[in-house]
Amino acid sequence: MNELYHENTFSGEGFTKRLDEKRSLGYTTDMHDDCKGQTITTITQLEKYLQLTDEERAFDSLEGILPIAIPSYFFSLIDKEDPRDPLRIQVVPTIHEGEYLEDEHSDPLAEVDHLVTGRLIHRYPSRVAFLVTDICAMYCRHCFRRRFTGTFQGPATKSEIQEAASYLKQHREVKEILLTGGDMMTLSDSKIQELISLFREAREDLVIRLCTRIPAAYPARITPKLVAIIKSFDTAPFYLMTQFNHPRELTKEAVAAVGLFVDAGIPAMNQSVLLKGVNDDASTLEELCNKLIFSRIKPYYLFQGDLVEGTSHFRVPLEQGLALEKELRRRLSGLAMPLYAVDLPQGGGKVPLTEGYLQESSGCTVWNFTTVEGKKRSYPRQ
Repeated sequence: MNELYHENTFSGEGFTKRLDEKRSLGYTTDMHDDCKGQTITTITQLEKYLQLTDEERAFDSLEGILPIAIPSYFFSLIDKEDPRDPLRIQVVPTIHEGEYLEDEHSDPLAEVDHLVTGRLIHRYPSRVAFLVTDICAMYCRHCFRRRFTGTFQGPATKSEIQEAASYLKQHREVKEILLTGGDMMTLSDSKIQELISLFREAREDLVIRLCTRIPAAYPARITPKLVAIIKSFDTAPFYLMTQFNHPRELTKEAVAAVGLFVDAGIPAMNQSVLLKGVNDDASTLEELCNKLIFSRIKPYYLFQGDLVEGTSHFRVPLEQGLALEKELRRRLSGLAMPLYAVDLPQGGGKVPLTEGYLQESSGCTVWNFTTVEGKKRSYPRQ
């Protein structure tokens, strides 16, 4: 079989990858020529702009690790003088990614066990996740799907999408689909249009979640034309699922990109990850959540770090996370409060993590509670 070089839109030195012809043809990611060469993809490139720490420089000794990709836009937001800058930590790799703990796994959510087609994961009764592509505009170093992301398998083929659509046509119990990856917004407008049309042909009633980090990583990708294409398939609702982890990511450009969806009637919801050195303090999370609400983005989840190989240096102890959740509930409104949750190992699924406010039942007459402020109150049983 003939082979050719497939260059991703968000490419740069070292990012071109040889792919099988059947993966390269059709679902390419060629929508923005002006972005080519504007993404940092190697430690050598990083050293031109940053004084790297020994831990960052040593990353080059590792093999088989999630690749580097930092768009120039996001890189411009980093404080170049601060090695502990919370934005830098998220995208500049370190030698710690080669440290694998006993409790960690390449697939802690057991997604592979729940694959029903080549790219479709059916873990929960009413919703599925489709792996649109393994390519991201920016590779976050805390990525939980690094077994798949950045492995250069390329976007899903048309036959893979049709296979998933056929499954959904037969399984009417599924009400929602998450278009995830990788990042679906790295596909060209025409390929996004074809992707959604194939799923809509199978299920006009399917709620579609658009899962993307692009508004934070490269907001210029989001255009009125793209949003209009998506909106043209509105026989059922769309939801934009973003990931902003720090208040500084909510720039005017990022907010404007999300605003294009919101103005088109597509609600935006944010899924943050609790990350050590990035947002593991109450004041930062408070500012983030309030800024999200002001930007018309609902704080949806605050995720505890998954037990993914090579990410232990990002994980915050559960005890500290619960204390942060308790403090946030005291500071934030219900609208601004995200749900703190953990995806349990071995594919146990998501469970909420929260302070227990119901203390005990007092005899047969009342329930005893502790308020957010720590005061005691009771509520009648009947």
